Amino acid sequence: MNPDRVMKISVVVPAFNEERLLAASLRCLHVAMAVFARRGWAAELIVCDNNSTDRTAEIARAAGARVVFEPVNQISRARNAGAAHAQGDWLIFVDADSYPSPALCEDVAREIQSGRCLAGASTLRIESDRALVRSLGLLWNALSRINKWGAGAFIFCEASAFKRLGGFSQELYAAEEIDLFRRLKRLARRGGRTIAILHRHPLATSGRKARLYSARELLTFAAKTVASGGRTLRNPRECFSWYDGRR
Repeated sequence: MNPDRVMKISVVVPAFNEERLLAASLRCLHVAMAVFARRGWAAELIVCDNNSTDRTAEIARAAGARVVFEPVNQISRARNAGAAHAQGDWLIFVDADSYPSPALCEDVAREIQSGRCLAGASTLRIESDRALVRSLGLLWNALSRINKWGAGAFIFCEASAFKRLGGFSQELYAAEEIDLFRRLKRLARRGGRTIAILHRHPLATSGRKARLYSARELLTFAAKTVASGGRTLRNPRECFSWYDGRR
């Protein structure tokens, strides 16, 4: 990259019926994105309204975000649609129920500035008073760091690499982030680059799935996914906890 050219960061937030949590998430993002401004970088905030039936788009516009629309209710499509409108050298995908801190964005900026990193993600701090949920979060964090898998709640990626790989798979209705990181890891190895899983300042994210769905529902989905070799991930009805609209 030309050292005289201003770095630009595009933050993309996919949002389906997120009127309850979106405003707080965007407030955190505005504060966190100031990290980039202090480095002299430009940044833009894009919210992809994924066919919401509530005030999601209105709230996003009121918060100063650029709103784009994706009519097909699918997380991969929403992220890809937001990325298609992005102008940044780097893309950061943040879920609408997550709250990045300035410290986390500082870590992202350092990885970008190193020149070695191709993409990355953050470990999670799930907001829940249930010990089982927090324990599962810790298990995910360990798997994430070992396997270099990014949680979809917070992903950053060089825009050119994202486009080269064709973005998130639109055949998948869940676990599309793991699929993306498998492809990113191959690309990084070929180019002598790295994948970073940031862990010093974990992303605060909602534990609402554990509140809205019973352990039996979630474990049944997990068991069916394993037993089917992942075929459930290609069916939006099977991936109910992402798409049935409970909020």
